[in-house]
Amino acid sequence: MEEAFEEQNKLPEFKLDGKQAQGFLAFFKALPSDTRAVRFFDRRDYYTAHGENAIFIAKTYYHTTTALRQLGNGTNGLSSVSISKNMFETIARDLLLERTDHTLEVYEGSGSNWRLVKTGSPGNIGSFEDVLFANCDMHESPVVVAIVPIFRDAGYTVGLGYVDLTNRILGLAEFIDDSHFTNLESALVALGCKECLLPMEGNKSNENKALRDALTRCGVMSTERKKTEFKTRDLVEDLGRLVKGPVQPVRDLIGSFEYAPGSLGALLSYSELLADGSNYGNYSIRKYSLDCYMRLDSAAMRALNVLESKTDANKNFSLFGLMNRTCTAGMGRRLLHRWLKQPLLDVGQINTRLDLVQAFVDDTGLRQDLRQHLKRISDIERLVHNLNKRRAGLQHIVKLYQSSARVPYIKSTLHNYDGKFSSLIKEQYVVELLILTNDDHLNKFISLVETAVDLDQLENGEYMISPSYDAGLAELKDELASLEEQIQNLHKQTANDLDLPIDKALKLDKGTQFGHVFRITKKEEPKIRKKLSTQFIVLETRKDGVKFTNTKLKKLGDRFQKILEEYKSRQKFIVDKVVNTTVSFSEVFESLAALLSEMDVLLSFADLASSCPTPYTRPDITPSDVGDIILIGSRHPCVEAQDWVNFIPNDCKLVREKSWFQIITGPNMGGKSTFIRQVGVNILMAQVGCFVPCDKASISVRDCIFARVGAGDCQLRGVSTFMQEMLETASILKGATDKSLIIIDELGRGTSTYDGFGLAWAICEYLVEVIKAPTLFATHFHELTALANENNVLETNMKQVVGVANYHVSAHIDSLNRKLTMLYKYASFDNLFQVEPGACDQSFGIHVAEFANFPESVVALAREKAAELEDFSPAAVILNDPGEQEGLKRKRDSDLDDMSKGAARARRFLKEFSDLPVETMDLKQALLQVGKLRDELEKDAKDCGWLQQFF
Repeated sequence: MEEAFEEQNKLPEFKLDGKQAQGFLAFFKALPSDTRAVRFFDRRDYYTAHGENAIFIAKTYYHTTTALRQLGNGTNGLSSVSISKNMFETIARDLLLERTDHTLEVYEGSGSNWRLVKTGSPGNIGSFEDVLFANCDMHESPVVVAIVPIFRDAGYTVGLGYVDLTNRILGLAEFIDDSHFTNLESALVALGCKECLLPMEGNKSNENKALRDALTRCGVMSTERKKTEFKTRDLVEDLGRLVKGPVQPVRDLIGSFEYAPGSLGALLSYSELLADGSNYGNYSIRKYSLDCYMRLDSAAMRALNVLESKTDANKNFSLFGLMNRTCTAGMGRRLLHRWLKQPLLDVGQINTRLDLVQAFVDDTGLRQDLRQHLKRISDIERLVHNLNKRRAGLQHIVKLYQSSARVPYIKSTLHNYDGKFSSLIKEQYVVELLILTNDDHLNKFISLVETAVDLDQLENGEYMISPSYDAGLAELKDELASLEEQIQNLHKQTANDLDLPIDKALKLDKGTQFGHVFRITKKEEPKIRKKLSTQFIVLETRKDGVKFTNTKLKKLGDRFQKILEEYKSRQKFIVDKVVNTTVSFSEVFESLAALLSEMDVLLSFADLASSCPTPYTRPDITPSDVGDIILIGSRHPCVEAQDWVNFIPNDCKLVREKSWFQIITGPNMGGKSTFIRQVGVNILMAQVGCFVPCDKASISVRDCIFARVGAGDCQLRGVSTFMQEMLETASILKGATDKSLIIIDELGRGTSTYDGFGLAWAICEYLVEVIKAPTLFATHFHELTALANENNVLETNMKQVVGVANYHVSAHIDSLNRKLTMLYKYASFDNLFQVEPGACDQSFGIHVAEFANFPESVVALAREKAAELEDFSPAAVILNDPGEQEGLKRKRDSDLDDMSKGAARARRFLKEFSDLPVETMDLKQALLQVGKLRDELEKDAKDCGWLQQFF
């Protein structure tokens, strides 16, 4: 309670007189309803929020409703909360950068006269950039997309447009999609989309629901716009004004799409790009293809822990957090964020990145020198963005100058490298840096700044134009100096006239209210009181002394102030000229930023590969249609980075027509999930261009990673665990190709054992026979291992399956106390939980229950029942002796018939029992009828071994 009161006391005081309150209430209640909008009202020194917004802010950010105030009385009362400037920035950052369920509006005014001055959404943050990134780096560039889904018999055609407002990029795409919008989801992930515009629909159809579910899975906010905004009229002309270069290529690109141009038209309207003249001629436009990069959907991103999460205990919990060792202020971080969502498919491009990483790994001195230089590089991308938006000042120019001054050192360091990859380093970096730093580019800019800016004043924290840069400015500067000298001389003369020590007794002050004035202490005032009243004008008497002036000082002070204002105005005029001149270097700085950020990320990869306790290795990359996936001694990079883990490496050999489809069985908590995830993570890292945590690796490029690892319960969205599991699996079956990688963990757990097993078996068959993608299928159904057996005993009419192999996670059970030794707890056992060929011979669920300290009686009963079930399980047990196997097959066939017959009779018994009108029968009648039903069931059980177990 005391904390709540303390928090309340920190809130800005919210005071409105009755008239102001009445006027504001009338205005607020007339605002249109918008459940997504969080509205702030700027009251100069603080902000306020009202109604549902106030309650939301109080609960979410103040964590107490005691922060609320009531504006107005009775039924006209309105819940309100006051918000400091700092808290407003915190809330704005959370709403626009973290959450995807609200828009932001800021109003200015007073009384009943308020106007909307700023609007923002997760995909359109331009109005709030000064607030969002004033004290922190921009971690990623938000992208807003618009889509037009056209329903077809076989699925959808999706027309997509997108705009990256930060990097000034427009894009179009058009593709066929399935009913789960698998391709759209991959595109949203790759683009880093935060918001999606949709044509307004009157009815909420099933198709519309599936689309919104896909957006929700990706954490994208959906915004409905009128269908009339999805137009193509005048689109080419509008784009001609925005896009660099001639209009004909734009016209040709637009003409090659059927539906995407309408999406782009909606984006231009929504983002109001044409309303800002600084956008003209500064955008680029491109065609986006799903085949550009490896496709990753939201499920794969979560399963592989690619990006950071608020719930991460430390930065190494995510792949991004582990790999982010970038030095530049924001640029490298954003590029790494983008690369992890867009792994490469081209073998040549991947190997180029790997060559550069290897060069940095092999030469420690080169790597360390470059990192030291990059630490002094500012966020050039953000500075150029502010330049183009005309939001830059002399401080931004100086930061660009200081970054430019480091480039020659970087160029020299790279030029001096003479290792194995010197020709590649020269081609990728040195040649371009030579062009960027010549007299027509960065050197010209450096000369401009050194001439125009007073660099000596930087030590004092002042950013000023050098007086020598402009004749008019120099003249004003000289006049200011002359006036300053005259004022100082007058100060000395006045001190002599008053017989007071200069500076000790008679001080010269300068303030905004009176300008230049004399000041003496109240103690000294009686000594010169007579002269003060006759020769000077007393301006103010306060505790700190008496301020006074005379005609000469006032005249000189007024003149000084006038010249100073002219000097500042001239300074501002010249600063604007320098900024406009610097804008002409935008393309140079954009090229420099791209080059330095790429170098920064690759150095980060090299630093990671070299600094780990067990160094990473360079993978061999082969095209997707040849080669296998061989990972020797592979590890999970995020798991091994945790302090409490001593990771045991494992091999993974996905070999075409031999072990292309692997069924992995083993104990719960045994490491199956970690193993299959680490394979996906290793492949992702390799295709990004990073070394991998393996002793040796050979990877056939994958066009997509599909992952169904752990069914996230989506009951809040009305989707059960099992339904979510099935939706994710359906996306795999519809979207995967033979060039994909499929990772599935514990499929079928969300339903009954037999249903789950049946689904898992059918899905395995389809993946093996139809899709033919390399697959890691971890399961608790060890009956599935029969898929890899030549003489399959579950399906007598099924042909032999090629390329399926069984692997299991081994565990050690002490024969004396039957205790299971877990890997993460006793990692000193080198042979524990190794992934080895062959099926798992038993389940370890009961041993895990023992770990959880289940009562001994429960564990004993579980063992007893498990033993009973083993006797009539329909699963095939693979034996070594073919003779025994043949006999077992006949036995199992009869067991299956017996169980089927018995189960049908048991269902009939249950139906007859449930039909008894027990509520109308007395106890004697009820017992008689139940006994009769039981006797009939027991009689029939004489011919059915399966039923006999119940008696």
